[in-house]
Amino acid sequence: MQADTCLVNVSERRVFDLRERLGRGLLTRVAGPQGADVRARIHGTPGPRWFGPDRPIRTVHGDASMFIGGLRALLLQSLHPLAMAAVAGHSGYQGDPWGRLQRTSTFLAVTTYGTETDAQKAVDRVRAVHDRVKGTTAAGEAYHAADPHLLTWVHVAEVDSFLRAHQRYGAHPLDDAGCDEYIADTSRIAVALGVTDPPHNRSELADRLAAYRPELRAAFQAREAAHFLLFHPPLPWVVRTPYAVLAANAVSTLPMWARKELGLPYVPGLEEACVRPAGHALTRTIRWAMARPPDSTAAARPNGLS
Repeated sequence: MQADTCLVNVSERRVFDLRERLGRGLLTRVAGPQGADVRARIHGTPGPRWFGPDRPIRTVHGDASMFIGGLRALLLQSLHPLAMAAVAGHSGYQGDPWGRLQRTSTFLAVTTYGTETDAQKAVDRVRAVHDRVKGTTAAGEAYHAADPHLLTWVHVAEVDSFLRAHQRYGAHPLDDAGCDEYIADTSRIAVALGVTDPPHNRSELADRLAAYRPELRAAFQAREAAHFLLFHPPLPWVVRTPYAVLAANAVSTLPMWARKELGLPYVPGLEEACVRPAGHALTRTIRWAMARPPDSTAAARPNGLS
């Protein structure tokens, strides 16, 4: 009996160690080498928040489905030529993709979970960056990242992507009212960033996305970005397979017209039979790895800094 107990303890220790290694590795990728300290500061600093603990934005942004939703958002956002020109010309996404991911992850975490003061400081920093990002495309079109029209496109593409990924892969999909409340929650951040009239429910979100459709096309830079993100990510070979699963599921949630613009294939039946089940398995694994251990006194925070 004692030997059996020892074997169980050893097995549990190995599982715990595996969970710790996976969680630490993911947190470092998403939030940088100081991710654990940043997370503790975001959640531990006392003070009022923009969103209470029961708000849908916390549910969505705290789920592992954000890994899929975030990649989908980048692909969808790239289809606006002016937005893509700003990214290609100023973000350095190919030279420093992990830095860009970490900055985005930190911004989402601070505005969703941080104090009002820290959230406003994060918004002010982003607005200062946007104010400097301006230029002209190869076709002679002027762009400015602070343009409310471009900001609105980036916002609606992001919100649509996060919500769709959550509804398909999230641990606790929202009901109809919760979906509308999530969109309303995100509008507060959008207004702070300079969006003049963000959507507040699914109907308004759908209308806004449709209104941008005539402006959207896959310029060379968009296809180049998609090729980089999907097929040549700067990752060790050992994690290329799980990343390929994540990428395939991000693509599978895109509207068909967007996939055609980006030249991404669709094989009827394959996605439903293979890609989607693999996506569910991957998000469950990420959720398990990044959640707090069962005996932790802290609340579970499965997605990066959330």
